[in-house]
Amino acid sequence: MDGKIFDNDISKVVDADRAHVWHHLIQHKPFETGEPRIIVEGRGMRVWDQKGKEHIDAVSGGVWTVNVGYGRERIANAVRDQLVKLPYFANTAGSIPGAIFAEQLIDKMPGMSRVYYTNSGSEANEKAFKMVRQIAHKRYGGKKYKILYRDRDYHGTTISTLSAGGQDERGAQYGPFTPGFIRVPHCLEYRAQWDLSGEEYGIAAANAIEEVILAEGPDTVGALCLEPVTAGGGVIVPPEGYWPRVQEICKKYDILLHIDEVVCGVGRTGTWFGYQHYGIEPDFVTMAKGVASGYAAIACCVTNEKVFDMFKDDATDPMNYFRDISTFGGCTAGPAAAIENMAIIQEEGLLENTVQMGDYMLDQLKALQDKHKVIGDVRGKGLFLGVELVSDRATKEPVDEKLVQAVSGDCAANGVIIGASNRAIPGFNNMLAYSPALIATKDDIDEIVTATDNALTKVFG
Repeated sequence: MDGKIFDNDISKVVDADRAHVWHHLIQHKPFETGEPRIIVEGRGMRVWDQKGKEHIDAVSGGVWTVNVGYGRERIANAVRDQLVKLPYFANTAGSIPGAIFAEQLIDKMPGMSRVYYTNSGSEANEKAFKMVRQIAHKRYGGKKYKILYRDRDYHGTTISTLSAGGQDERGAQYGPFTPGFIRVPHCLEYRAQWDLSGEEYGIAAANAIEEVILAEGPDTVGALCLEPVTAGGGVIVPPEGYWPRVQEICKKYDILLHIDEVVCGVGRTGTWFGYQHYGIEPDFVTMAKGVASGYAAIACCVTNEKVFDMFKDDATDPMNYFRDISTFGGCTAGPAAAIENMAIIQEEGLLENTVQMGDYMLDQLKALQDKHKVIGDVRGKGLFLGVELVSDRATKEPVDEKLVQAVSGDCAANGVIIGASNRAIPGFNNMLAYSPALIATKDDIDEIVTATDNALTKVFG
């Protein structure tokens, strides 16, 4: 078919994919006898594969990305028009869409002021880490260089972001890692580490961070990097009391607070950013996936003016600026797409829809919990939800990972794509994950929940 994607027969595309494409997160041995899945088209909440099979996408592109759904011509047209006018110039200079989107973004983030453009969430987090390290050298003789991260959190795939990763299977076989990254305990109350509950548990989980800081030495700790709601590590919504105490600890020890919004950012939890549920004031906010809903590659490392000022306070020092560049942080397609993406969210009331449909879906999943003993816990915020599967509710013993995959596989076979944790937490890859587009309706959610119900019945009885 000579590479023309609109031919009816795409067998040559399948052959080319099988022969030459190295897919993400997939063991390729089965492709020697079977076909890789190729997604051909998407519209709204639905995608079609190479066999014409329709699926409702309950994971927004597989990894929490296509927030406004597929087929948005206004975003595509904005990107096309911008590419014709100017596709790229290194971000040593500015661009019209870059300046406009930065202003619009900062308007949604009181207390923040500067946008550093990058191409991926991993890279955005790397930039924040580099800023912390440079500040340590500039202000603290290199001593305040350590970066704390939380068990179960995830911050990217590069060696340094894996060094800050709380999912041990993600990092397995990729060490040795970058030194200076220190783990703190998770805050998942369902798997409690203290005999407490509610706000008392949240405060205890935050106090555990302070214990690590004191053990390491506050004068050596430069930053704390956390997801507002843990994503692949278990869809963990922190307990009441957690975030205010975390903020208090950071201010007490002069530690910069870095919030990783790569998953939660731009509407996923029902606010523009997940941290805004908790009234906290970060120094860094990183974001990627939903910024342009996957219509163009864009990620951002956003800082407050306090951080920015540290890189321009002595213009006579030739080393006193952030000596960094992101090649594709200069692409104009990303901010052009992000401008339209943000406009759609506002004009269509998708933040409000996310809250309403998220509450509805949470209730529906909890109804499944009443029906299926294998569901140990249901949790989430907005259209970002998880179901933890256990073999025994009393002991909370996780089900075997293969059974979790069987549930997601049965859903896919019946036209519903859901998420399932894998290669993340040793012994605890027992989560089903849901992140439908922010345009989801009750009918969409009913279809997703029904497929899950049927799959659980089939796999567990």
